[in-house]
Formats: sequence, structure tokens, C-alpha cells
Amino acid sequence: RREQARLKASVVEQDTEEWQKDPHFSGLERVGGVDLSYIKGDDSRACASLVVLSYPALEVLYQDCHMVAVNAPYVAGFLAFREVPVLVEAVQRLQQEEPQLQPQVLLVDGNGLLHPRGFGTACHLGVLTDLPCIGVAKNLLQVDGLVRDELHREQVRSLQRSGESFPLTGTSGKVLGMVLRSYNNSSKPLYVSVGHRVSLDTAVRLVRACCRFRIPEPIRQADIRSREYLRK
Repeated sequence: RREQARLKASVVEQDTEEWQKDPHFSGLERVGGVDLSYIKGDDSRACASLVVLSYPALEVLYQDCHMVAVNAPYVAGFLAFREVPVLVEAVQRLQQEEPQLQPQVLLVDGNGLLHPRGFGTACHLGVLTDLPCIGVAKNLLQVDGLVRDELHREQVRSLQRSGESFPLTGTSGKVLGMVLRSYNNSSKPLYVSVGHRVSLDTAVRLVRACCRFRIPEPIRQADIRSREYLRK
């Protein structure tokens, strides 16, 4: 908890890059995505995957899949201590081998500020790599009074078209993230939250712009490649 609080003090919740301030993200050329896929029945070994896609074409420019040992135990609320070290290593490998392909922003399969102590995996990875990071979760993390009750489900149903969203406001009054309908053909939303060096508004716009399907393409490609690597 102390380490989490220490790192959390470095989180920047605003846009820090010129491209973020442009309505069309002019100047954004590379978007990264990360994912960990575990071997069935073995939660001590995983495939860590980092991909970098071109923007706006969303074509894969770089991929890195490595089998890694995951040593820290799983403790709810502290998942980042288990997964982030191997993702940081993947980013460092990229910086050494193909520095010109470093992503300008990372999309993370997980949460950022939407977390029991306001410091999820996307924040953790962002602070340690100092890259802008966005948390994109498939399920609602029930913190600060947020619940998947009938009211929440009704709000989700009210999102009729892709790009429509509503804020997740905790009982503390703080907006922790946004619920986004990312794809017309999927009624299941995404839960977008700030990781580091990005505003919530920009995070939602970028996630939407990266979606060809429900899951944004950088995360989707990282997931596809890590699963394929495990199969082989």
C-alpha cells in the first residue's frame, strides 16, 4: 500500500502531449497495446505481449511476445505488482531495439484511476514507463459505491450508438471513468479510465477511434498474438 501511494503521487490526470489537444489527434502516429495471457491451469507462467500499431490506419508495426514467470501472488487491488514488471521490460526492449517505434500512448487491458485506491494497472505502468496510458476494462470494477445494479444496466442500455458514453461517478463524488459503447454491433460497453498523462475526455475519444470491434485494436491485437504464441 505504501509503494502504491508513493507511485500514485506521480500520476498526471491531464493531457501532456500536443496531439492529445487536437480534435483529430494530428501528430499521433503510434499507439501501443499490452496484454498478458496465462497458460490454462498455470498462473505462474504467462505470455506478455506488446504491440505497436500505426495511427490512424491501425496496422501492426511491431510485436513482442515473451514467455515470462509471474512470481508475485494474486492479491485483489494489487494485480499491477504481479503483471506490470514484465510489461515494463517489454517496453524497455522496444526502446532498446526499435526506439523509433516507441508508442506515443499505451492502451492497457485493465483499470487506471478506477481502482480501490485510485491506482490500477494503467496508472502503475504509466508512471513506471512515463508514457501516456489509458485503462480499458471489459467489466465494471465495483469500487467507491459503483455497482452493476438495475440502474447501471439501464444506463448501459441507453447507449444506442458507438461513441455514446456516460460518466462513472462514485459516492465520493469523483468521476472515476466513463462507460463507452465502442461498437455498434456490441451492446457490451467498455470501462475507460485515466492511467497517466491523459485526460478522461481524450482517453474516451482515443479508445473510440481505435475500435474496429468492441475491443480497441491495440489491446485486441496484443491479446490475439499472445494467445497464438501460447498455442504454438
